[in-house]
Amino acid sequence: MRHSIYRWLATVIAGAALVDPRALHAQNTRDQQREAPEIRKMTITGVKHVDLNDLEKSISTQPTKCRSMLLMPFCWISHSPTIEDKHYLDQAEFERDVLRIRLYYWKHGFRDATVDTTVARSGPRQVHLTFAVHENQPTVVRKIAIKYDSTLISNKVRDRLTTLHAKDPLDLVLLDSMRVMFQNEIWDLGYGDAVIDATVDVDSVARVGDIAMTITPNRRTTIGKISISGNQRINVSTIQNSLTFRKGDLYRQTDILESQRNLYESNLFRLAAIDVPPQYDSVKNVLVDVTEATMHEARVGPGISSVDFFQFQAHYTAYNLFGGARRLDIDGTMGNLFASALQGRGFFRDVTSEVGAQNVSPYLEPTYNASIDFKQPAFLQRPKDQFAIGTFTHRNINPGVFIDRGYGGQTTFTHQFMPRFPISLNYRYELNRVDASEVYFCVNFGVCDTRTIVTLRSHHSLSPLTLTGFIDRSDLPFSPTKGYLARLDLEHASNLTLSDYQYNRAFFDGSLYAHKSGTQDVIATHLRVGWVRPIVAGLDSGVLNPRKRFYAGGANSVRGYAESQLGPRVLTIDATSLGAEDSFNGGVCAPTPGSIRFCNPNSPRLTNSDFVSQPLGGTSLVEGSVEYRMPLPLGPNLRHFVGAVFIDAGVVGSATVRGLQTISNLTKGAWAVTPGFGVRYQSPVGPIRVDIGINPGKVDQLAVVTALQDSSGHSVIVPLVGSRAFSSGKTLLNRLVLHFSIGEAY
Repeated sequence: MRHSIYRWLATVIAGAALVDPRALHAQNTRDQQREAPEIRKMTITGVKHVDLNDLEKSISTQPTKCRSMLLMPFCWISHSPTIEDKHYLDQAEFERDVLRIRLYYWKHGFRDATVDTTVARSGPRQVHLTFAVHENQPTVVRKIAIKYDSTLISNKVRDRLTTLHAKDPLDLVLLDSMRVMFQNEIWDLGYGDAVIDATVDVDSVARVGDIAMTITPNRRTTIGKISISGNQRINVSTIQNSLTFRKGDLYRQTDILESQRNLYESNLFRLAAIDVPPQYDSVKNVLVDVTEATMHEARVGPGISSVDFFQFQAHYTAYNLFGGARRLDIDGTMGNLFASALQGRGFFRDVTSEVGAQNVSPYLEPTYNASIDFKQPAFLQRPKDQFAIGTFTHRNINPGVFIDRGYGGQTTFTHQFMPRFPISLNYRYELNRVDASEVYFCVNFGVCDTRTIVTLRSHHSLSPLTLTGFIDRSDLPFSPTKGYLARLDLEHASNLTLSDYQYNRAFFDGSLYAHKSGTQDVIATHLRVGWVRPIVAGLDSGVLNPRKRFYAGGANSVRGYAESQLGPRVLTIDATSLGAEDSFNGGVCAPTPGSIRFCNPNSPRLTNSDFVSQPLGGTSLVEGSVEYRMPLPLGPNLRHFVGAVFIDAGVVGSATVRGLQTISNLTKGAWAVTPGFGVRYQSPVGPIRVDIGINPGKVDQLAVVTALQDSSGHSVIVPLVGSRAFSSGKTLLNRLVLHFSIGEAY
């Protein structure tokens, strides 16, 4: 018996010798966590002058959180560790967090801030923590003096970069950001070794501080030897063409950042690093280290839907065709496959019932979209220039509405005028033919007379020459908080560009963002202006293609309206919805072209659901929006939710509608001001946005058209004599317009 005990002790001792002490420490930590109470809720009160979310991230103590927004309903029911990240009270870290909060406030100018804490039981082995912050009076900036070379930095630039001013709290974080901005500004002038000294003299009794900043540019710095490593299949010359600097150029930060961006955007590299080791010489040697990515990408995939039947999609990309980072993209999609056998079966649409048995065959043929695009970066050995050429073809259908066939090509020359400021010249030639009903041309082309419609059904070219400039000076790609974006398109199509549709068009789209330092509140403003005029010598004396008209309303426009529903519109109604009881104006409502025009569109028997509001588009557009975005105080589990309130306004200019000249006031209601509110979830792929716009509920007098078969069996457009008073509804609920999308409105 005694020997058995000895053997047991020896086994235990030997096993203990094999145990990793770190594992024992981890086990002890878990045991301590089980013994410590769970933090079910944590509150920080008294925060007024700093960013609460940023403050919460600066401390160690955190409450238990739901693992995902999608699991929130389950987290309300269960507190299982499977769906929650459990956090327990660590008394030592809790005490250190008081110091962390005070340090956070000290760095932001509130040097006398104090923190009180409360630990309250909220359940068995559960607590609710409270940090009560007393900010007290801040230490403010009494004066700030900046010593600099006025030949390098103008007063205007100095004022723009000076973000800390007299009477502001002595925010050392903001001071350091200001120092970095001056450093970058002088660096972009070629002074990479510039020294920015900032000193602070504080009078603790008076709670004031004096700031002195000295900018010493030193000698101008230039690029020396450029060393490239890590490449195996990519030529050194290809990498050099992606660099916007050469040996002997000024050493500037913007060139380094733009070159690194070019390397990544080529898709040739998984990693690309440009490093300039510390060097005491004014000539800087540059190291470029890359890790190559896959040179080819291909994917195929089938699809199925009730509308397009079976579909098939294929894509291929060669990122380094023939070397030199030349890129080839081939895309193809086929749809409407097996439509003849599947139509009308199961959940598939019945095309025959929509268009009739005699005309159904064209709508059962396959549809397709195909394109081939080739891009040549560093065109003519110029890193800032790019040339692209491509070709495309398509056949699209909407049964009973249109068959759209076309093919063509395009070429584009792009010059990178400045970082994130490309200017492009594009020429696109498209030969297009649309087989459609008269209603389609009346609504989409603004053409309602038969003679012109016959002309539009033949092949016509749409071939504009477009000059585009785009500048991006925003700070974040998905949800900018400061800076601006702007785009300008100037477009011309005429005989000189081999275009049947002839017009001049201009379009501007710009957004401006601003936010208060230390907060996540953002004010975003947006302006969109458009103008288009047909050239009288164009197709049938100035018909505009509907793609070149302007439309307003929708998730990224005036949000009190559905997509494209603000502006000139026309109502369409099925002739079978009209009967003899709708007669008015001394005529008889009957299903003939000569009589149906006397049908009353305001008959009490008819409702808005009997009509379809079709946008006509306009020849001019002015849109403006202001949106205020702020974090929602929903607690740490929902910190990714952002609220917004906005007001949108828009005016869409009139469009002439051929065949409806007798109906006046077509564009009444073409302007609107709509407020609204919304919520965004900041996901990794961008904001997931839900907005509700409030329609003004204006009553618009809109023209009404219908279609009938004439004696020869052809469809003809018949405008009704009367117009209809049309609105979104009288009650507030009917006037709410819901929009769901990914990405900010602007």
